[in-house]
Amino acid sequence: MDGMTATAARRVLLAAPRGYCAGVDRAVIAVEKALEQYGAPIYVRHEIVHNKYVVQTLEKKGAIFVEQTAEVPEGSIVMFSAHGVAPTVHAEAAERKLATIDATCPLVTKVHKEAVRYAKEDYDILLIGHEGHEEVIGTSGEAPEHITLVDGPDDVANVEVRDESKVVWLSQTTLSVDETMETVGALKNKFPNLLSPPSDDICYATQNRQVAVKKLAEDAQLVIVVGSKNSSNSIRMVEVALDAGAPAAHLVDFADEIDEAWLEGVTTVGLTSGASVPDVLVDGVLEWLAERGYGDVETVKTADESITFSLPKELRRDLRAEAAELSGE
Repeated sequence: MDGMTATAARRVLLAAPRGYCAGVDRAVIAVEKALEQYGAPIYVRHEIVHNKYVVQTLEKKGAIFVEQTAEVPEGSIVMFSAHGVAPTVHAEAAERKLATIDATCPLVTKVHKEAVRYAKEDYDILLIGHEGHEEVIGTSGEAPEHITLVDGPDDVANVEVRDESKVVWLSQTTLSVDETMETVGALKNKFPNLLSPPSDDICYATQNRQVAVKKLAEDAQLVIVVGSKNSSNSIRMVEVALDAGAPAAHLVDFADEIDEAWLEGVTTVGLTSGASVPDVLVDGVLEWLAERGYGDVETVKTADESITFSLPKELRRDLRAEAAELSGE
């Protein structure tokens, strides 16, 4: 920055909201409650949420993360992650006589139900999302004969449908809002009768965190996003910060991954975290920055979040039974 001196005020702009969304909070608590209720091990198909620290913490408590249902011993308990699974996975679990707890985020479940409904009405469904992402695999599995994946605006030219009068778009919940709308615009240019879902598929928390990071980018020379490299919503936040004008933006899991060279010439650091990140990791970054002279922290609030989701029905049923037994009812 022009005219910046060694004594220039250094500060951190801390985004609010940031970190855990309601779906992640529910999923993490579900694993913890299941371990309390049934004891270790509890098997979890795929990472419960995309965060290295959370997964490692739950592993220490007795959770075992597997990639395939076949890895779970017959008769065991398996939990499905917040990203959701295809119907074939439920069938595999039944074949192996597994007790299942479904921790799919309710907002992902909404997209699954939309896919089923539109498939029954014989629509071609254009699913905007990233190939290979667990959520996309799960949603596609609800109606594989009807769903075509559209991986960004550049993919639109390749899209073909059976009947241009019966086409609808759905999306992965953790995408960049701006890029998704760009993709939708391109699809509507190609298919003028394209139907939109009854409500926005991109989750409220993803949208709120992207709005907040845009606000940080207005004043920060450096934006740090705390999140894991397999977290779609965290990666999108780095991209959103750069698109909004931040000179630099980086994704880190932990404070010790920050390169001190990033701070050269920086008076204002923007700090936020992905929707699967516990605040303890943000606190670690704040401490790291404070040790380097960035002790002035200002919260930048762009939204209030009060949404909560109840625990998976399987856990609520058993927890109610346990409470009734303890009370002698």
